Amino acid sequence: MSIIDEIKQSFRQGGVVTRLIYINLGVFVVIRILHALFALTLSDINIPILYWLSVPASLENLIFQPWSIITYMFLHFDFIHILFNMLTLFWFGKIFLQFFNPRQLLGTYFMGGISGALLYIISYNIFPGLQDFVPSAIMLGASASVMAIIFASAKYAPNFKVHLLFIGPVKLMHLALVILIMDIIGVGSMQNTGGHLAHIGGALFGLFYTAQLTKGKDVTMKFNRFMDRAVSFFSPKPKMKVTYNKSKRPMNDMEYNAQKRKKQSDIDRILDKIKASGYESLTKQEKEDLFNASNN
Repeated sequence: MSIIDEIKQSFRQGGVVTRLIYINLGVFVVIRILHALFALTLSDINIPILYWLSVPASLENLIFQPWSIITYMFLHFDFIHILFNMLTLFWFGKIFLQFFNPRQLLGTYFMGGISGALLYIISYNIFPGLQDFVPSAIMLGASASVMAIIFASAKYAPNFKVHLLFIGPVKLMHLALVILIMDIIGVGSMQNTGGHLAHIGGALFGLFYTAQLTKGKDVTMKFNRFMDRAVSFFSPKPKMKVTYNKSKRPMNDMEYNAQKRKKQSDIDRILDKIKASGYESLTKQEKEDLFNASNN
């Protein structure tokens, strides 16, 4: 098996965190190869595609590249930048999946990134100290998306222990707050101001997401449905093949209605449990049943 085949197999068999990391790494490699080609052939080594995929602070520029509000969260240019982001995504993505399901992680990644981009764009266009930089300011990186995952996990399980090298066990919420404080301080330093603002936007979404989820509302659900439709629209349509399972007869009306009543009874019981003890009291299976029922 070739290296390419192994990568394809690893991507297909890997979970959502693995796939997100692969996509980020793939985009990074392509961008760096293009940069090398431009450096060898042109005196101006600026890569147009890097600007087309980065989210601009200028509303005028954003109108002509609306896709950038999504593409920027998969885009990196510096090795240290992508290394830190992917390691953080791997560590905290695994923690997130201890409490939530993969679809929720994917929705949090995208909507956290969008929230970070919106706060960055709004801030640059309303704060006088940043308006001079609007025409040239661009932003890229997965940091806002990762921050959403960190803070969603920290809000849901604030006392979860994270073991840090040379420090030891630290509560997840304490670690998240330290990261947030560093970003707030970073905004005032005018070094990577846009990035720090996006981090804060991602963190705020993570907190909002879990707060709504504990009330029984998954705010990523509609976004995930939209992404499902978008992917299915661009995916090749398989040829329809009709098969018959002789070992299993179709349900009659009485059996169907009985099954439907049982499912509704289970959902009512789960909702009553949320009202009485909160979302955290649900088992993993109950959370999955509630999520599946919401998608139907």
